[in-house]
Amino acid sequence: MFGKRSFASSKDRSGKITKQPKRSFREASKQKQMIEKMDARMDSPMMGGVSPGQSPSLTSPIVTIVVGPDQRLFAAHEDVLSHSPYFASALRDQFFESHTRRIDLPTEEPEIFSCVLEYLYKGDYYPRLVHDKRRQTWMLEGAVSSPDPNKGDRAVAVEPTFYHAGAGDIILRDTAVYCAAERFGLEELKRLSLRKQGLQSGIEVGTILRSARYAYENTPDSDSRLRAHYLALIIRSRKTFKRSGTMQMEMEIGGKLFFDLFVAMCNHIDDIVDVT
Repeated sequence: MFGKRSFASSKDRSGKITKQPKRSFREASKQKQMIEKMDARMDSPMMGGVSPGQSPSLTSPIVTIVVGPDQRLFAAHEDVLSHSPYFASALRDQFFESHTRRIDLPTEEPEIFSCVLEYLYKGDYYPRLVHDKRRQTWMLEGAVSSPDPNKGDRAVAVEPTFYHAGAGDIILRDTAVYCAAERFGLEELKRLSLRKQGLQSGIEVGTILRSARYAYENTPDSDSRLRAHYLALIIRSRKTFKRSGTMQMEMEIGGKLFFDLFVAMCNHIDDIVDVT
């Protein structure tokens, strides 16, 4: 089920989360056509029915969103927020006072909500997913080639983590975005954030395990995509996790994450036995 992967040189960092399979010439041609189509449209929930290159009509009332315990203020058009089933329901059922047009999200993280709002307006969030035509690969905005000649033509990754006040520690930003998208009913944003996380590499094992636990705590059992992503990552980089010593401590804590990991490891071993 899971193939062998190389590990990062650092003892306590994982290898790249995903690896693109080799493609035939026909598949590469289809991928190129898909990229051209993506480049030719405005991939935003706001752009439905709007011709490429034109701006949407933003004439709906402004809603104030108060986010986090520090009550950070955000403003958004009602029509934009309504692309989220969660906010559409809030607006329809008038969860906020009509004279203030205000929605309170006291448990959300302002940095993550900013990503969600940026996605609702632009179809992506920083760092954006961009196509490197020279390498024919996808990459994150800001992951440019290193100017240091001693480091070679190597990508410099955008910082993928942030301090999550609710979790009380540093976790992966894209995981938090995925979980927020789950709460707000934004399936496309879930897929986008998962794809972005797959482009990250060199993440400390402690951060990965904390993020995996956060993912398990903030996604339903019926949504296995993010959970499966972490199980595959841990299995591929198991030697790195074993060397770090963090794995043993986390396993002693237990929980559904490590039950699923045990099952996935058994399946992985069975697949290896079947191949050999």
